[in-house]
Order: sequence, then C-alpha cells, then structure tokens
Amino acid sequence: MGSGNSRPDPALDEKLAERLQAITMASKNGIDEYVYVAEKNCNVRHHGKSKTRLMQVAAGDRGPRGQDISIDGVGEWEKKLLLDPKNQLALSALSNNNPMDILSSRAAKIADTQTFNVKISHEGGPVTNQRSSGRCWLFAATNVFRVALMRKYNLKEFQLSQAWLFFWDKIEKSNYFLESIIETADDEEIDGRLVQELMAGPVGDGGQWDMVANLVKKYGLVPQTLYPDSYNAMNSAIMGHLITTKLREDALILRGLVSSRTTSSDIIQKAKLKMLEEIHLILTLMLGPPPTPNKCFTWDYYDADGKFHSLSTDPMSFASSLSSAAAVRANGGTDVNKLFSLVNDPRNEYGRLLTVDRLGNVKGGRPTAYVNVQMKTLKAAAIAMLKVDLPVFFGCDVGKYSSSSLGIMDTALVDYELAFNVKLGMSKAQRLLTKESAMTHAMVLTGVHLGERGEPVRWRVENSWGEDAGTKGYFVMSDAWMDEFVYQAVVDPRFVSKETRDVIKQDPIV
Repeated sequence: MGSGNSRPDPALDEKLAERLQAITMASKNGIDEYVYVAEKNCNVRHHGKSKTRLMQVAAGDRGPRGQDISIDGVGEWEKKLLLDPKNQLALSALSNNNPMDILSSRAAKIADTQTFNVKISHEGGPVTNQRSSGRCWLFAATNVFRVALMRKYNLKEFQLSQAWLFFWDKIEKSNYFLESIIETADDEEIDGRLVQELMAGPVGDGGQWDMVANLVKKYGLVPQTLYPDSYNAMNSAIMGHLITTKLREDALILRGLVSSRTTSSDIIQKAKLKMLEEIHLILTLMLGPPPTPNKCFTWDYYDADGKFHSLSTDPMSFASSLSSAAAVRANGGTDVNKLFSLVNDPRNEYGRLLTVDRLGNVKGGRPTAYVNVQMKTLKAAAIAMLKVDLPVFFGCDVGKYSSSSLGIMDTALVDYELAFNVKLGMSKAQRLLTKESAMTHAMVLTGVHLGERGEPVRWRVENSWGEDAGTKGYFVMSDAWMDEFVYQAVVDPRFVSKETRDVIKQDPIV
C-alpha cells in the first residue's frame, strides 16, 4: 500500500472534464451547436491535404486482423449522441465542471453522517498527515500503536515518529532488493518478468502490516518529538527517485559480479555493503541522523493532567512496552504486537494463507502473509475489536467512489450510469484480476454504526491526510463500499475462530 502518494490526485478528477471540453458549442441552432475541436498538434499533412490524426486501435473484429476506427463512424456516433437532449444537458454540465461535483449523490451525502453507536473512547490525536509521501501504512500502524501508549502514559495527544520507521524501512528494502538481485542473477534473465518486476520498484514508500512488525521488532519505536519529519520525509519523491536510480545501477554491478564465476561470495557481499553504505548516506542527509536503535533516549512530556514526566529508555524497550502487562490491561487484554492480517481476496480459496512473492523488507524477517476469509468474518472481527475499544488497521482501494473533500467512501456516491449511460458491473474478483482495483491505502477504523439486527451500516475512518480532508481528518465509509473495496483488516487473534487462527500455520500460497 502507498507506493506513491495514496491521496487521489485532484487533477485526475478533472481529466474527464478536460476531455469533454474538446466538444464545445459553436452556435445556438440544434444539433449543429456542437462541433468537434481537435487537440493541439492533432493535424498532420498527407500529400498536401490536412487530415485529423486518429489513434489506430483494434476494434471488435473477431478475425485475425484488427480494424481501424472510421472517422465517418465517429461522426455518426457524435450525431446519435447529441440527438438525445439528456446528453446535451450532460455535455453542458460535465464539460464545465468537475464531474465529481455534478455526479455526487445528495442522498449519499445525507446518509453518510459522522454518527456511530459503536466508537472507541480514545481515538488518539492529533490527526496525522503523511503529506506528499506513500507512508500511509506507517501512519496507520503508528496510529494504532499510539492509542495503547497514550493510555499507558495518560497522554492527551501523541505521535510516534513515522520518519523513524521510514528511515529503517528504506535501508532494509534496499538490502532486500540487492539480495534478491544476487539470488536471481544465475537463473533469471535481466529482461525476464521477475527481474523486471524487481527493477520496477526497488524501494517504494509503500508497505504492509507484517513489514511494520518487522521494523518495530528490529528497531523499536521513538516519539515523534525525538525524530520529526524532515522535508524529504514529507515530500519523498526526489529521495525515492535518487535511491531507485542508485539501486538499479548497483543491481547491474552485482549481476556482473555473480556472472563472472570467479568472484567469491565474500567479495559480492562486501560490494553490497558498500552500496548500502551509500544508500545510508543519502537517507541520513535527506532525513537526518536518527537516534541510535540500541542506545537510550530521554523523552520529556506532559500527561493529560498537565503533570511533567521524563522517561529514559531505548527504542526497543519503548516498543516492548506495548506488550507490557500494564499496556495489555489498558487495551482490554490485547497485545498490539500480536495482531495479524485478515484479507478478503475472492480470487482465492477462503481459509487459506496467502502471500506475495518477494514482498518484504527485512531479510529473514516475518513473511508478508494474509489469512483469506469471507467479508463477514473480516467485518465481525473488526466490530469485535471496536466494541472492546480498540482501533483497527485496514487496507483498501481509496480512490474508488470516494471524495476526500467530503470525507465519504460510498458506492452510491457517484452515479456514472446516469451521466454516461454505461454500466460498470465488475465483481470484486474481476476488478482484482483486471487490475482495476488493488490495495492502495491504509487507514484506521475507530467506529461503526450497527443496525437493529447488529449489521454494520457505516464505519468511522481515521485517515492520515490532515484535518483539511473529510471531517477534521475523519471519513465515513458505507458498508457497501467496505464489501467492494476493503481488502485487509489487522485484528487480535482472539476475535476469530480457532479454525481461522490455525490458517496461519499453513504453507502460504503465492
């Protein structure tokens, strides 16, 4: 999740409007009011004549040869389209406005209110902001962790350092990538699917719950006041591009060393360590030197009653305090270090353990794995967590049928069929198979509204896009949207059946 900035780009919302503006009204006389206007540089010369350039694409011909688009045929489509007064009205509205503003359902806006009959008592604060980075998974995870620490230390507001985990994740991912390059150098061609997939994203911002668990286990946690966000933590693109370019060059060198057959493994590992030292240099200069993981820090703070405290500890001990008896009691018996991932992937058999090949960060660490369950099982576990006052980390496809300004995620929010007379009817499995949907963003559930029969109606969501998004940083998610676009929830094992818990013991399916 979150390999890039997971906030939907407003420019994408306006792209459709820009395309529709290519059709403009030329006069006020019936169907001739509308004239097709070509894009810039769209005319090319052939034998002294000007012709409109059209993309050559395959049409619905079942034969061996493709079929070009006919300019005359497109003209007939336009005539037919504009004979319908509804389309003329849609043209006027959609070509001059953001389609999301025109097509948003008033009924959905009214129904999706920030009212819930189950809500955790301590949501944590302040609302966090990942800025222009793909760190949603780190923010969602630390937003879950901090609730336990805020209860333990009686804090009104508190943030863990997301930049701390970000720094070590980049180091670990770099090593993970270079080790994968060494492992595949003998058996995989550089232009093969696997190596090309590795090269495509050596060290992206995104990650998964098990990857957070690996970082916390190895490096611990620190308060944000001790390692705050730098400019490049908040705006990670340039740093990401630089490290990616460096790692790709390093990959070529390592493949060459492996293929030489005369280079010992010790020499290869020494070369890799030198490469990692250079990555460390880039990270240190752009994110700042982090506290030393195995040395003590001193954290001064005021509790919720205004009383001053000073705590001397180290990152590992600070993280371990989440599993202390006091912290577990404060969290209703839940040890947040023992949470695990449920996933709903209808492409695969339920009751099976799933994984993704070569998706990880810490070499030799906890593998990225998910217990595949039906949505009713995932939702029941999430509801059980909320009822005992615990937040829930979850992963979803945030860009579908959602509005960051309204703070609403609802399949009924946008009616594309009404405007365009097209039906969008793929199932969840079909969207995954065709790459129409994927798990792109992580957030936190902090509440749910249950109907008279105990069924979920809508969910309260804590995002990491700052207070300007949604309702002071919080969103409403309809239960129908959850069914279609939520893929993961991280839960306490005690809130699922023994049969579901035992799935984690299986050999994972890639």
